Amino acid sequence: MAIDAHWRQGIPMNEDPLFEAVLSPHRSLGRTGFVILMTLVTVITVVHMVIFVQIGAWPIFAFFGLDLALLFGAFWLSYRSGRMREFIRMSRTDLEVKKVSPSGRAVDHRFNPFWTRFNIDRHDEIGITGMQISGQGRQTDVGSFLNPDDKESFASAFQRALATVKQR
Repeated sequence: MAIDAHWRQGIPMNEDPLFEAVLSPHRSLGRTGFVILMTLVTVITVVHMVIFVQIGAWPIFAFFGLDLALLFGAFWLSYRSGRMREFIRMSRTDLEVKKVSPSGRAVDHRFNPFWTRFNIDRHDEIGITGMQISGQGRQTDVGSFLNPDDKESFASAFQRALATVKQR
């Protein structure tokens, strides 16, 4: 699952995390599946390239090569974007959202949980289309890459944790 969330009830110390989550994009094709898929596609493409070269259709040979290169490039970009992460940690006194891009660059957003609002954009058919954490004149989107079920799960857990912080 793309969400790893922990939420503790009770009376914690002020800096103990009440809520922690690591959000990451889901990739349905693992490394083994990728190797098998690309091996089959490469073999089939090379066989067709040889056939078209033998009959003298050089332009089609080039398009097959371009097609294979673009497929590898698309998978490379997809797996690269899968390295992004969002770390959300909330204690009674601090809410930190750390976003790590695929290149490894991290951006921190800090909020006071007591003054924080959690806004959810919904569509009747799709469900949650966007989630934002805002407070003190600042705002950041969270979980934009999650699937609809994971967005619902995260939103529910985060709302409960935020309500708990504001009650105490």
